[in-house]
Amino acid sequence: MTTEMRLPQFGMGMSEAQIIQWLKNEGDPVSEGEPLVEIESEKSTMEVPAPVSGTLLQILTAAGETVPVYDVMALIEEA
Repeated sequence: MTTEMRLPQFGMGMSEAQIIQWLKNEGDPVSEGEPLVEIESEKSTMEVPAPVSGTLLQILTAAGETVPVYDVMALIEEA
């Protein structure tokens, strides 16, 4: 099953964030809760964890792109 990894809303005023860097590459295994991408919002920089364990199937937003809250950033194929 494929899971969509969406940008979570970390605060009430957060509407978007910029992708700083991906900590894994497409095809890499990921574990639930493991930091997967570093983002920067207006107020802070933080890591977003993988929502499930599996394989990082596809990165849909590149480093440097700005993503609205709840948009799909990547696809993870569950183990």
